[in-house]
Amino acid sequence: MSTDQLDTQARELLQQMTNGLQTSLEAFYRLFESRVYQYALTRLNDPHEAADTVNEVMMEVWKHASRFEGRSRVSTWLLGITHHKVYDRLRKRKHRNREEDIDDYSDRLSDDSNTAMDNIIAAMQDSELIRNCLDNLSEAHREVVHLAFFEDLAYQEIARIVECPEGTVKTRVYHAKNALKKCLSQHIN
Repeated sequence: MSTDQLDTQARELLQQMTNGLQTSLEAFYRLFESRVYQYALTRLNDPHEAADTVNEVMMEVWKHASRFEGRSRVSTWLLGITHHKVYDRLRKRKHRNREEDIDDYSDRLSDDSNTAMDNIIAAMQDSELIRNCLDNLSEAHREVVHLAFFEDLAYQEIARIVECPEGTVKTRVYHAKNALKKCLSQHIN
């Protein structure tokens, strides 16, 4: 199913939810459960919390389907809701995940290495090495990498979801790619 077809179907389901048709929520859930779960898991690093987040997000969609204004794709709107639910969970945690300072060494990496980085990520997407390197990123960097590479969203859409300027998203992606390159090169060479 193409992105446009998915969006059209999702918009119809949201309209049906607005009219109270419960089976539309079930269909919507099937369409987006995996994406919401993967996004939440990327941020929370806890499968149980990610599953709970999926349920919270879907309940929010059910209750407030009429709030979708159609100014973006449904998936962008949905991942925005997910972003807020994840943020609430992270804020409630007593301990904060350790932020890793990647700025110290990012200046030493060249821009032409980004193409090689894209090839490495694509070739090793399912490996444990990628998961470990992603886990070493800060929450903010892990989030934009997930949205850019796994959800294939444009920087403008990512900026709407994480509620920051598009330039900040570009900077985060740049630094995250460089950190991933460094992490992968340490294990590959």
